[in-house]
Amino acid sequence: MKRMGMIFRAKANKALDRAEDPRETLDYSYQKQLELLQKVRRGVADVATSRKRLELQLNQLQGQSAKLEDQGRKALALGREDLAREALSRRSALQQQVTDLETQHQTLQGEEEKLTLAAQRLQAKVDAFRTKKETIKATYTAAQAQTRIGEAFSGISEEMGDVGMAIQRAEDKTAQLQARAGALDELMASGALDDPSGMAKDDITAELDRLSGGSDVELELQRMKAELAGGSPAGQQAIESGQNGEGQSAPQQDRPRFDKQ
Repeated sequence: MKRMGMIFRAKANKALDRAEDPRETLDYSYQKQLELLQKVRRGVADVATSRKRLELQLNQLQGQSAKLEDQGRKALALGREDLAREALSRRSALQQQVTDLETQHQTLQGEEEKLTLAAQRLQAKVDAFRTKKETIKATYTAAQAQTRIGEAFSGISEEMGDVGMAIQRAEDKTAQLQARAGALDELMASGALDDPSGMAKDDITAELDRLSGGSDVELELQRMKAELAGGSPAGQQAIESGQNGEGQSAPQQDRPRFDKQ
């Protein structure tokens, strides 16, 4: 089971590596950082809202305290010390609330400053990560394109490998057909194979045709020389000189004469 688990994890890891695109991973990380930055900003806004609410309450309590103090003065001026004491007692209770709210206000103000500073730092980190992310993506894309071009030129890519194999098969088939055609021509010329069309000749017939063609050429050449000579002695002598070589005429031999009866 341990071995099977290791094999499964290894194959799953390999499949993930094959499916993983660094550019998509970087974009996903950047998206998560933006979401975190948005949460921090939302926290800053919530703290600022609470601080503003405390400031409104403080202003309201301070206004009531000032009003009670004014009422106590008026009561003393009218000789109502009891009313003045009551107004001052209420004012004292309000002052305790004001003190508590001021403490909370200072605490919220400190938290707001901390969150604001954290948001600014996070914003700077997100901006730096975005720049680095785009640089890495551009570098990865360029390297991927360069690798594909190199594989295409070297013929080791899958697409070019298929094309190269197709070209090799076509060349092999062409060479095989040419060899077969040449072999068939030689066999038919030698008479080892019969031509069903009746157009092919055997070796004896071909040799006789060649000799006959050469004899016909010699006869035609003699006829043309006789026509050029025109029957003149000089022409005949030139022809005979050309036949004997070096300008010497061949000796006259006795030719049989046929007498007319």
